Formats: sequence, C-alpha cells, structure tokens
Amino acid sequence: MLSDKLKNYLHLHLLVFIAGFTAILGELISIGSIPLVWFRMLIASVILIGYLKFRKINLTINLKAILKFFLAGIIIALHWITFFESIEQSNISIALAMFSTGAFFASFIEPIFFKRSIIWYEIVFGIMVVFGVWLITKTELKYLNGILLGIASAFFSSLFAVINGKFVKRYSASVISFYEFISGVLFISLFIIFFGEGFSKDFFILSNLDWLYLFILGSICTAYAFIAAVYIMKYISPYTVVLTYNLEPIYGIVLAIILFPIKEKMSLEFYLGAFIIFSVVILNGILKNSEKKKTL
Repeated sequence: MLSDKLKNYLHLHLLVFIAGFTAILGELISIGSIPLVWFRMLIASVILIGYLKFRKINLTINLKAILKFFLAGIIIALHWITFFESIEQSNISIALAMFSTGAFFASFIEPIFFKRSIIWYEIVFGIMVVFGVWLITKTELKYLNGILLGIASAFFSSLFAVINGKFVKRYSASVISFYEFISGVLFISLFIIFFGEGFSKDFFILSNLDWLYLFILGSICTAYAFIAAVYIMKYISPYTVVLTYNLEPIYGIVLAIILFPIKEKMSLEFYLGAFIIFSVVILNGILKNSEKKKTL
C-alpha cells in the first residue's frame, strides 16, 4: 500500500502532467486564443465559486485588494492569450520552450518587487537563457511570431507569479484566484465588445469536441489543478512543488511529439537550446533552495 508521502508526490506529478497537457488542448481546440481563454476563465470561475461556497470561505475583502486582484487577473489572462496564440503561430514545442524563459524574467522582476539586489548567478543564467533562445531562433526563424509571443507569455507569467507572491502573504489563495478569474473574464469581455466582433450567436456555436476540450481545460486543467496544488502544498514543501512544476514544458513537449509527430518535429539546435533553458530553470531552483536553507 502506498504511503501518504508517496501518494502526494504522485499527485504532484499528475498535476504537472495536467499542466503540460494544457498546451495539447490549446492545439486541439479550434477557436482563437481570446475566446478560448474567455471560456477557460469563465468555466474555472463557476467551478471555483462552487468550491468556495461548499467550503464556506468568505469572499469579502476591501476594494483596494479587489482592484489589485483585478490587475493580476488581467495579467494572467494576457499570459494565457499569448501562450495559446504562440501555439497557434508556431507549435507546442516552441510555446513551451519560450514559456520556460519565465525564470529569466523572474530574476529581474522579483528584486524590484521585493527590494533585493540581483544575485550574480542570476545574470549568468540570464545570459545562458538568451543563448538558448538564440539557438532556437537561429534555426526556427519561420516561427518568429510564435517565439516572440511565447516570450511575452513567459514575461506575463513571471510578473503574475511575483505579484501573487505578495498577495498570498495576506489573503487566501482560493479567494485571490476567484477574483483574478472573474477579472480576466470581464477584461476579455470588454475587449471582445469594443475591439472584437462582440458576443454574437456564432461566438457560442462550437463543435462538441471544442466544448469537451474547453470543459476539461477550465475544470481539470484550471480549477481542479489550482485547488489540488493548494492542498498538495500542505504536505510537500513549496520548493519541491515549484521545482517539480519546472518539468511542465518537458512533459508537454514529450506529449506533443507523441501526439503530433510531424508538426512537432524540430531541429537539433532547438532541442539543444531547450535543454539549456530547462537546465537553467532547474539549477536556479536548486540554488535558490540552498540559499534559503542557509538563512534558516
């Protein structure tokens, strides 16, 4: 019989696998990135509010906090939109490899928000990440739009993570996410109304497969993944959780190669550049944890 510790570790890897599978769904869903993210955040919001009601968690917070959460919600919406658009403009491998550059951005964003100096090895890692991106771009120039969108997605993701790092010190993670999801839906709704084609009848006419994939994306890959991640962190250290989640692009790329072998076939330089980026992300997490232990 499996021990509780092993069960939680296996659960964690399942969550990382689910995160990697998000990119696969982005490839399978036929609608554009903006309506895709709108449906994703709406479905996740409905499920999350049901969870909050079931757990009887109070949603009452002050207006200043709500406005901050709304700003973060817009940022995560932009992250998801640019991520799925990167897949659309290139492929899953490109989008996930560029998404991994988030550690590079976090190394420079975090010192600004938490008022600390930049560590020397963060600069070295940053140079290595730039080299990895250069290797990929050099041989995959036809995917330049996807590469730029993937980098933008990584930036928004890092900015969101750093901002949320300040929020969770004062507020419940589930309450934060609820307001962020709702704000994302409102932000995209306004964009669709004023700059898109509006919410016409055709907007909601989707194929049965698209509805199925969207439900999986909004429920399992968003709402469930969030709730389960909060639960997991009660039993596994945040460092282990963060480091394990760095495997998300690897899981996603392996899945993409298996499911879409022709479209996902890349050059040797791509895999070398991706390996450099992934290695830097994992090594950065290990060094950060070592420093944290020394200060305890």
